Amino acid sequence: MVLLCSRPSFFLSFSFVLLSPFSNFIAQARDYDHPTATLSRQWTNNATANNYTPYSDGSVVQKILFRGTGVTAGYSCGFYCKGNCTSYLFAVLIFPVVNVYNRGLDESPRVVWSANRNNPIKIGATLELTPEGDLVLKDANGTVAWSTNTSAKSVVGLDLTDLGNLVLFDKDNATVWQSFDHPTDSLVLGQKLRHGQRLTQSISETNWTVDDMITFSVNGDGLSAQVETNPPQIYFNCKAYTWDTSIKISYVELENGSLSWFSNSTSYGTLFSIPSASSTQHMTLGSDGHLRVYDSEGVEVGDLFKGYVDDCAYPTVCGQYGICSNGQCSCPASSGGTSYFQPVDARQPQLGCFENGPLSCGASQQQSLLEQENIAYFSLTPNLEHIDASSCKEACARNCSCKAAIFRYESNRTNGSCYLPTQVFSLMNIDEATSPYNSTAFLKVQNLTNEAPYTPVDNPMSNRLPVILGSSLGALFAMMILIVAIVLFVQKRDDNQAEEDYLDHVPGMPTRFAYDDLKTITNGFDRKLGEGGFGYVFEGTLRDGTKVAVKRLDGFGQVKKSFLAEVETIGSIHHMNLVRLVGFCAEKSHRLLIYEYMSNGSLDRWIFHKSNECVLDWQQRKKIILDIAKGLNYLHEDCRQKIVHLDIKSQNILLDETFNAKVADFGLSKLIDKDQSQIVTTMRGTPGYLAPEWLSAAITEKVDVYSFGVVILEILYMYLLSLFKRKAKEEQLLDIVDKSSDDMQLNGSNAMNMMRIVAWCLQGDYIKRPPMSMVIKALQGIVKVQEDLDYDFSAQPSSSGEVRFDPMDVEFNATATLLPSILSGPR
Repeated sequence: MVLLCSRPSFFLSFSFVLLSPFSNFIAQARDYDHPTATLSRQWTNNATANNYTPYSDGSVVQKILFRGTGVTAGYSCGFYCKGNCTSYLFAVLIFPVVNVYNRGLDESPRVVWSANRNNPIKIGATLELTPEGDLVLKDANGTVAWSTNTSAKSVVGLDLTDLGNLVLFDKDNATVWQSFDHPTDSLVLGQKLRHGQRLTQSISETNWTVDDMITFSVNGDGLSAQVETNPPQIYFNCKAYTWDTSIKISYVELENGSLSWFSNSTSYGTLFSIPSASSTQHMTLGSDGHLRVYDSEGVEVGDLFKGYVDDCAYPTVCGQYGICSNGQCSCPASSGGTSYFQPVDARQPQLGCFENGPLSCGASQQQSLLEQENIAYFSLTPNLEHIDASSCKEACARNCSCKAAIFRYESNRTNGSCYLPTQVFSLMNIDEATSPYNSTAFLKVQNLTNEAPYTPVDNPMSNRLPVILGSSLGALFAMMILIVAIVLFVQKRDDNQAEEDYLDHVPGMPTRFAYDDLKTITNGFDRKLGEGGFGYVFEGTLRDGTKVAVKRLDGFGQVKKSFLAEVETIGSIHHMNLVRLVGFCAEKSHRLLIYEYMSNGSLDRWIFHKSNECVLDWQQRKKIILDIAKGLNYLHEDCRQKIVHLDIKSQNILLDETFNAKVADFGLSKLIDKDQSQIVTTMRGTPGYLAPEWLSAAITEKVDVYSFGVVILEILYMYLLSLFKRKAKEEQLLDIVDKSSDDMQLNGSNAMNMMRIVAWCLQGDYIKRPPMSMVIKALQGIVKVQEDLDYDFSAQPSSSGEVRFDPMDVEFNATATLLPSILSGPR
């Protein structure tokens, strides 16, 4: 176990001698501090190429703190850029410090931690250790790019340790905040990656934006690397075994020559052996998914997945739909002279392929499954086992979310495993002669010719509605009442049966539960989590120990429509920012929905019912807002038919244990075909969140954008829209930033920028509102908010003459929802 060295006093001398031949180093040494800094210290980024000589790799560093760790390496924190240097990171860097007389005291650095990967800063930005003990990074325009949020926590100083750990400490030398608790894409010697933490790749060496697609993390049994789809697609999984099955991994630690695993603080051995190096080592999750170890000079020492993951078995080695064969990339083979895929860039085949005809759920009858022999997939978590190839194809054809069927078998095609990924990344060619298994990939494609498509079995829906006519003259009044009662009873029974038969034939449905099983799961519905307009939500536990939330719907009519809309809409779509529907129950009059359990409940609890335990800091609020935006963007732009939620509000945003936000409650959702720009429907949703165009009954997905703007307002502060309009016109938005949170007040300027995004989303003319994809870019600082914003948010929308859809379910009810028959099945 590597122990943290005690921090030096502020007057500790450096352990190396500055020699006159290194005049450039001496000049730069005067610009940075000793390894520690006291409060009320500020540094300004002026690391231009004119002031600081670029290193051999083109990087420029303005050091703030520096610590030499002997003759092998040194650590520095400071402003860093590489390439054209239009943007900078505040980062911790590792420098080789070798062969002083021949090479100088430091060579090109490597970033091992950074604070602001998604919010790069410019020349003129400042880093300040405030008098209150907060370390704050502000861009040149004064907006807060990052903060440790440690005000009023008795911080007395900042230290860069021998291990490269950036630490804020108090008067007792205890750690208040440390960079080791917030890993990015790298681990250094002595750093622990704990259960629940993960390494996340950057897009590239010069584009530091966090790419959440590939992650490396520790779980109780071992390590895993995976693509963050829903469900995840795992490409590396390492289990750690001991004689005692109760021992679980608490963390892994990078040590000299190994990556070792620990339970609590007890070492249980080596997971990976690492070749020795001449200088300090560090480990980085690359943008290509490889986990490599480097020495301090940037020389690769080892690839930890080598021997476990084939070169062609990385998720992005050949891009989406690309087939890797002996390190070469190609697109799927054509069929019958028809080419269904073409490369993104013929000169760069590693970028992947795209479909010549995009898939459309609305035209599922015109789809085929393109067979590719001897093609496997990097991940195989079987959805179905012990089935034949035809059944595997059929399962994918029935499920609109399925993009391919991967069928793996050993000796014959009548008994194999079937995997149905909802997103297809790189595929790989296998050699029949040497592979221990056979594999065939069936890629779902949209037909481009008049060839007979491979179509799923039809989904007939019995629509037997008994019509009993009583027209007998002279019938007694009592007999008429009896007849009416019989008619109503039979109709309700047949409707329930028709609904159950219908759900049994809808493709891609989640697990169906019996009502008695749900009574057992919820212990007789004894623990209520909450209640809504249509019923109650109860906590339950599945047989495998997984917690779930069971929503029991009470009532008829509208409740039935809400139930069908919810099951069909979210039953088989998957996204990390949409709550997952685990299953449902439709048995006689019982209507229940089973969701994944979200331990932190709904967002309204955290913004309307504040207590000392329910306070969100700025970074959490910003993350929640971005999560909601990503979920809505998936519904609006990534599904084959647009899904308009129609009831976005804080009560319908759920938070998991790490405050990841997920959109929930699709009971009022509605579909818009890709070739339709508007639909006409009755007003539905929740007052206060409704866009002004509801008055015209012609709506688009922009009604969700408006509601999203209202939710952002609620997250930032708890005031009425009218006050926001008034303060915006008076240019006094800072007055309404949440005053109950010191952290929000510190990030006031950042919150004001967020309010401009709010105003953009709340434009009275829906055409002027941005799509959710543009909102995401604005939240990430990639695009600027439109300048000519209208703060009269109730302005009448413009008429664009766009196509309108005359629906079949026009009902004069403020909470009316779409009839299930309009929904074409899961997206």
